[in-house]
Amino acid sequence: MRRLCLFLMTSSLAPKNMFQILETGLQLIGLVSRVQNSSLASGILGKAITTLPSEFSFHRTIKRVYDARAQMIETGHGVDWATAEALAFGTLLIEGNHVRLSGQDVERGTFSHRHAVIHDQKTGQIYCPLDHVIMNQEAEMFTVSNSSLSEFGVLGFELGYSMENPNSLVLWEAQFGDFANGAQVIFDQFLSSGEAKWLRQTGLVVLLPHGYDGQGPEHSSGRVERFLQMSNDNPFVIPEMDHSLRTQIQECNWQVVNVTTPANYFHVLRRQIHRDFRKPLVVMSPKNLLRLAKCKSDLSEFDDLEGHPGFDKQGTRFKRLIKDKHPHSDREEGIRRLILCSGKVYYELDEERERSKAFDVAICRIEQLCPFPYNLVQRELNRYPNAEIVWCQEEPMNMGAYSYITPRLATAMRSVNRGAYEDIKYAGRAPSAATATGFLAVHVKEQAELIQKALQSSPIPLPI
Repeated sequence: MRRLCLFLMTSSLAPKNMFQILETGLQLIGLVSRVQNSSLASGILGKAITTLPSEFSFHRTIKRVYDARAQMIETGHGVDWATAEALAFGTLLIEGNHVRLSGQDVERGTFSHRHAVIHDQKTGQIYCPLDHVIMNQEAEMFTVSNSSLSEFGVLGFELGYSMENPNSLVLWEAQFGDFANGAQVIFDQFLSSGEAKWLRQTGLVVLLPHGYDGQGPEHSSGRVERFLQMSNDNPFVIPEMDHSLRTQIQECNWQVVNVTTPANYFHVLRRQIHRDFRKPLVVMSPKNLLRLAKCKSDLSEFDDLEGHPGFDKQGTRFKRLIKDKHPHSDREEGIRRLILCSGKVYYELDEERERSKAFDVAICRIEQLCPFPYNLVQRELNRYPNAEIVWCQEEPMNMGAYSYITPRLATAMRSVNRGAYEDIKYAGRAPSAATATGFLAVHVKEQAELIQKALQSSPIPLPI
């Protein structure tokens, strides 16, 4: 059945409505009632969301973007951020869930990556592929709407919408992460504390583009430290970590993530709906990772079947922590340094490690900052018993995740006899009043220095 569907999906003889035929057939045999992230369903969906109407006159750039996406689905390789997002939305739509996305320029995407709504260059007519993933799809099942630059009002509306529609995936995206400043009242008064004050759960997703790319202080930071500071988990107590009990996440007021792969983004969005409870999700969204050649996922990473060679099977669900990319045994005494980081800085660290051949350094990505993945961090601390522990970030020391991570990391270290708070090293920018420098040359210099410090051959001094 799988081979037949894949043949029909890619066949030039397939009729225009082949996706609907296959989708209906799969529903009849119970394979799409719950997608389970299968590559089969993703492949069929991928065909639907990358097929443009033949009668439309599209901009050549848009045509190139969609042709590239179709190639990703057909080959199963190189799935980028926007395609992963579309697959997450589409699989949820197939399962009967409403998906709603609003914010400044969300139809195109601030960084011209999403292109959820496309326009006929001659007539102005619009077309949204995600409106056509199932037969007789209701017009409002998928909603993507550009909103005004009134963050307080728009986010407040979406918060209310998510409460009234708990089975819908409701997302608000800031044009840049710092745009959340205008909606701070909503975060402080309602989103962070609404469940504690009024016993009202919400699964609202907030996307805050964040990343130090030399664009100045107003377009660098999503202020992740503010959201982490408002998190109510105790930094000195390791909670019940049994995944099946889900005690940790249910006792926490929200989730803060900084994911680094398209597949992980896909899984964290789907996780919002597939739980039997709701928690807000704050995503530090990337900017340059949207097109970074190394930030790609194979379609098997969206799958619950077999993976590709060298693929970590943990990737068929959301990874709270991504371990070092090199194959390591359960105990690696020869590793001299374990770098823990989050976000796009990982790719720069890995590139410098390859260039300098510093293969006695392991780099792990903490994808879910809050609630802190104690059990996975403990696993990595035990894996590298002789490694010095370093937290690396792009943000200034008084910002970013440093002040949130260090007490929790110290608690994990004490629990496995790997030291304490004073043993945590730091590689990042010095404390600053502004989120970032306004001078590109200074930015480049600071970035190079923190990367080199994290990977230097000599021990890193303590941040005192």
